[in-house]
Amino acid sequence: MSQYHTLRVILGDQLNAAHSWFRENDQGILYLIAELHPEATYVKHHIQKLCAFFLAMEYFANALKSANHQVCYLTLDETKNQSLETVILTQAAKHKVTTIELQRPDEYRVLQQYRSLESNTTKHSVRVVDSEHFLLPFDDISQNFKPQHSVRMENFYRKMRQRFNILMDDDGQPEGGQWNYDSANRNKLKTKDLNAIPAPLCFQHDVRHLLERIERHDIASIGRAEPDLLWPVTRQDGLNLLAYFCEHLLPNFGRFQDSMTSQTPHSWSLYHSRLSFALNSKLINPKHVIKSAITAYHENDDIDIAQIEGFVRQILGWREYVRGMYWINMPDYKEQNALQAERDLPAFFWNGDTKMHCLSNAIGQSLDYAYAHHIQRLMVTGNFCLLTEIQPKQVDEWYLGIYIDALEWVELPNTRGMSQFADGGWIASKPYAASGNYIHKMSDYCGSCHYKVKEKTGEQACPLNSLYWHFMVKHRERLAKNPRIGMIYGNWDKQNDSQKHAVLERAQWCLDNIETL
Repeated sequence: MSQYHTLRVILGDQLNAAHSWFRENDQGILYLIAELHPEATYVKHHIQKLCAFFLAMEYFANALKSANHQVCYLTLDETKNQSLETVILTQAAKHKVTTIELQRPDEYRVLQQYRSLESNTTKHSVRVVDSEHFLLPFDDISQNFKPQHSVRMENFYRKMRQRFNILMDDDGQPEGGQWNYDSANRNKLKTKDLNAIPAPLCFQHDVRHLLERIERHDIASIGRAEPDLLWPVTRQDGLNLLAYFCEHLLPNFGRFQDSMTSQTPHSWSLYHSRLSFALNSKLINPKHVIKSAITAYHENDDIDIAQIEGFVRQILGWREYVRGMYWINMPDYKEQNALQAERDLPAFFWNGDTKMHCLSNAIGQSLDYAYAHHIQRLMVTGNFCLLTEIQPKQVDEWYLGIYIDALEWVELPNTRGMSQFADGGWIASKPYAASGNYIHKMSDYCGSCHYKVKEKTGEQACPLNSLYWHFMVKHRERLAKNPRIGMIYGNWDKQNDSQKHAVLERAQWCLDNIETL
């Protein structure tokens, strides 16, 4: 007789200690957690991302063992050249189990592997259960989203606030009288603000054994690695980071959430929670994150409604929204390229070697920390890729690889939809295209840049200025009818032909010489 009757599979983004699987201690259940070559190589990942997932998996396996659960943990050494399906079926056969249990995966490609697994085994019954993480039940996605249709996040967000009674008054109205305080959350960091930015809470997890293992298995990666990993890799780490955010960062989170600076050692962290890896690996629960933040808001007079609403909107609104848009539109979403963008991603995206200070900062920070906040992703690197018409698949792969929190369900709608407008408007009501003036308004990058943000033409002109107009003119037929941006063309039409020609000529030069900008 086999010692086990059931094999339960836990993926690297399913490290949810509160899952109902763990409420009972059945010695006939074996939990399988495995480092896999295909997961480490389907894109070129940041080395810190590889280390973070592997270490979080290792610690989670050890925690289960300490709780007297039966665990099979396989490293790259044991799974070399094996697919997820092969590893599962091999372990199921080895331990002679009758049942394989899986948690519903968050990525379509893994779902396809699970479907293949189900069709390729006759010896085992296969059962898929919910991951018990998101607020919106998976079966409710189709009630809130329609395939290939625009669904506005704001409308979805308001429904979620009402459904879960979050930041709502007793009379059914939003707390504070407004649903959204985004207009109050666009402050630029001034010189006097820089010294007040708290130092980020960083961890020190020894990953030398993982760095050695990754190198030994010849797994290619990007970015900078240190022997000590600064990211949270346990539930307690995540809770500590959440508590630190609520006490030290939330009072100014909304106010400065769109700001960028290069004038402080904390420019990479600012007032952002940096909880996204802990959330996306399911080390911590979004309901608990929201509840903790709201409790801090009610207990701390320094936190006003604009700060807490801006944070809740990211978790309850945007995070749940992109998951819904992802699943309702897959697999078609990965093929969208509404603007027919086909240019290759410049080489400086892999090393930060560009004279454009905003890009060198955002890319360099991403390579150093496997992290950049949402405005750096959307309005610096994303905006540049949009204006220069980089092939969406290459943009996807860069974002998916370089960021520690990037999993396809959250990356794809953010990149191909919100950032690149490749879905033609399913997510964004307009392309998030901007000239250098936006960067100047929200950051101090332009002051020490090689280029001049006020100039549109000439060798020193900020490339974003001419590229912006090149993009807008090229796509005028599509965009001019959009009420949010149609009026912008009036500014272009006021220019004389000579001025227009000079701007477009500068843009074409930038495109022709994109590798040396």
